Amino acid sequence: MPEAREALESGAPASDVAARFPAYSAAWAVLADEAFASGHAVTSYAFARTGYHRGLDQLRRHGWKGHGPIPWEHEPNRGFLRCLHALARAAQAIGEKDEAERCVQFLHDSSPTAVEVLGVKD
Repeated sequence: MPEAREALESGAPASDVAARFPAYSAAWAVLADEAFASGHAVTSYAFARTGYHRGLDQLRRHGWKGHGPIPWEHEPNRGFLRCLHALARAAQAIGEKDEAERCVQFLHDSSPTAVEVLGVKD
């Protein structure tokens, strides 16, 4: 979604980008990060989960079968991977330990590069 990416990179508020391009996971990842940084773990969780599901939909439309790599190196995957990381972080913060662990494992299984770039804590 080049138009969505350009809008986000140009400084448009992530909430505006998410509203205009709701399938663009990167906007949801920014919203999740902003909410978490502001001390709103539940809101972060909701934003991350939205972006995560939008990303899964997009991956499936492009032939992903629910397993296998999701390379960070492929730029369109980054929003999904960032949402997955944000979901793990928020789940941990609200006491959803099992979900946090599943998300971290999913990140490891999907992209070792994303684990490194995002600074995923096991």
